[in-house]
Amino acid sequence: MTTQTVPPASPVPPAAPAPAKTPPLRILMTVLHLAGLGVIGAFALTMLSGLLGLGLGLILVVGVGLLFLVGFVYLFYATAWFEVARASSLYRLDLPPLRWRGSPHTGFGGWLHSLWRQLIDGRTWRAIANFVIACIMGAIVLRLFEGMIRSAIAAFAPLTGAETVTIPFFGAETAIGWAPVLGAIGVVVSAAAIVGLALLHRVLTRAIVVANREAELTEQVRTTSAQREGAVRAADVERTRIERDLHDGVQPRLVSVGMTLGLAQQKIDTDPDAAKQLIGEAHTSTKAAITELRQLARGIHASVLDDRGLDAALSALASRSHIPVSLDVRMNGRCSRDAEAAVYFSIAESLTNAAKHSRASECRVVVRLREGGTLWARVEDNGMGGAQVQPGGGLDGVSNRVLAAGGTFRLDSPQGGPTSLEVSLPCAS
Repeated sequence: MTTQTVPPASPVPPAAPAPAKTPPLRILMTVLHLAGLGVIGAFALTMLSGLLGLGLGLILVVGVGLLFLVGFVYLFYATAWFEVARASSLYRLDLPPLRWRGSPHTGFGGWLHSLWRQLIDGRTWRAIANFVIACIMGAIVLRLFEGMIRSAIAAFAPLTGAETVTIPFFGAETAIGWAPVLGAIGVVVSAAAIVGLALLHRVLTRAIVVANREAELTEQVRTTSAQREGAVRAADVERTRIERDLHDGVQPRLVSVGMTLGLAQQKIDTDPDAAKQLIGEAHTSTKAAITELRQLARGIHASVLDDRGLDAALSALASRSHIPVSLDVRMNGRCSRDAEAAVYFSIAESLTNAAKHSRASECRVVVRLREGGTLWARVEDNGMGGAQVQPGGGLDGVSNRVLAAGGTFRLDSPQGGPTSLEVSLPCAS
């Protein structure tokens, strides 16, 4: 089996906002968040550890443990998603929501691959780490709340007529005369510790959940470099193709037209009938050259793509195909010009290869505009397979064009067929 995959260009998260002073209301909201996590955090972490433990413990029992492991991955992702959304809303960080990392593969294997990709996602693990830390801090905040209330009650112990009182944080019984002072100290210490934990939580959240600026810039440079290299390679492959088509097709035909007209000019006085026949041949060759030039121009840019959209352009492409094409396009809007052009030329190259090389009798094209703004297309033929990405070939140009647009390219063509090509691109690329 031949499988070629171009990795996706990783999305670049937005820059972390500049540090700002934390207003009292934000501190209060942070304290409430921590208190809430102190209550529900233990339950969530117990569920996660329980599913993981059952999954690993029962994995050999007819695979029952796999069901628990799948549940663990989904709960793991849901917890991380909640933590990113909570941190972004609490501190107005404008973080991109955590998204499920789909697999470029299809079927059951693709689903398992997506589970694995989500489980090893670094951003998910950072969110879980922040959640665990917040739950621990929340449990401490609850204990501090309890200590602050008990200290406040102890401060008014003289009004009860008791002779001694136990002050939180001090432990031993204290004479009633010291109760107001020590109780007030306990309230102040508890409140200060709670505020300190709230401020610490903000610092840790920004350090853990928000991407590091240096790492962000490095990723941005890597992505931009990969896209630029893909664009350069795609342009080079396209230039080579145009030169080859002009040199091997249109240029010899135009030279033949010139020679035929020259012969006709020589015979027009002595043999008018032969001259007319030569002019007719030149006329036919000229029309063929015009047709080749139109096809060459269509290979550079399809005007119908801009005028009527991808659906109409693919319908025209399918109607010109030498093999029957089943076309299924479902889009509820337009995408960027680069994204639509990359998908169009990917499908065009696949249909050309299917007609020329694969000995296919039919081809199926499916195009979808998926949630999250992803333009996805799949082309499959029932040919003999064995297609490969050769440097300078048509599929190489397709993969470079898709990479330059920030998308993914996958070719699956085992010997004996079938051959399938999938591309996914951000709609706003």
